[in-house]
Amino acid sequence: MSHTFIIIDDNQEDVSKTQAIAERFRNLSFLASANNYDDGLNLILEHQPHLVFLEIDSSDKKSNLSLSLINELYRYLSTVPKIIVTTSKRDLAFEALQYEVVDYLLKPININDFRKAILKFDRAIKSDLPHMEVKNPVATFEVLDETEVEALKEEDLVAENINDIEVKIAPFSIENPLVMQQQGQSLVICVKSYGDYRYIDSDDVLYFEADNNSTDIHLNNGEMITAFKTLKHFETVLPPSQFLRIHNSYIININQVSRIHTGNTVCYIKNSTTKLPFSKSYKENVDLIISRIASGNYLEI
Repeated sequence: MSHTFIIIDDNQEDVSKTQAIAERFRNLSFLASANNYDDGLNLILEHQPHLVFLEIDSSDKKSNLSLSLINELYRYLSTVPKIIVTTSKRDLAFEALQYEVVDYLLKPININDFRKAILKFDRAIKSDLPHMEVKNPVATFEVLDETEVEALKEEDLVAENINDIEVKIAPFSIENPLVMQQQGQSLVICVKSYGDYRYIDSDDVLYFEADNNSTDIHLNNGEMITAFKTLKHFETVLPPSQFLRIHNSYIININQVSRIHTGNTVCYIKNSTTKLPFSKSYKENVDLIISRIASGNYLEI
């Protein structure tokens, strides 16, 4: 499958260099490039590519290129393209990762780093699909000569026999958001941060609350855990059978709802005084919650 991409960079020479490297990968198809914020935004909205290479610290400040472009995309698109940041400043890496970018490439771009970024991109794309195995990712991606294959072996990016490569997508990870609940088992949510794996039983979650580009996860024991993912990301990966968005700032656990007051537009949380507002734009989800609760062991008086 060919994945389309756009390059947004104020330096046209860097655009050409990025394009030249990307054209070595069979699964990437170049669409267009832009040198400033407005043109880049319009190109993305017009073509809706799978991938965007984005410079976030441009030398020409008039171009206005920054991470704020990613936030702007969420205003218009239900599915935002995967983003790979390209820039020369290492100190911006942590901030970029909080925006859910696929990877962060330092200029001048190294082919080995680029290859790893594309492998991460492919894994992110595949994780949005039903559970599957992906074989021969490098062979599918890139035109390699024998010298480059040997170099890859040294980096452990390919097996001794390149045809033996096999990548399996792991379920139940917020970093790798393939959500597949097994019947009779609650979903385990893994919040991963720099080698720290925090496992949360979905039944223990009361609600998710947006906090700029991160999300606060409120648990029934009073604890709050912060994940560096947007609420939009959680809305995309969480099973709608258990979690529904009721407000721009809240996703609620249906099983934790004790009361819904449609006149005051609020939902109440079980065993607490917490009440969450719901907005008109998510009224259908609230109606769905009412219907789901009524479909169980239910007596209305």
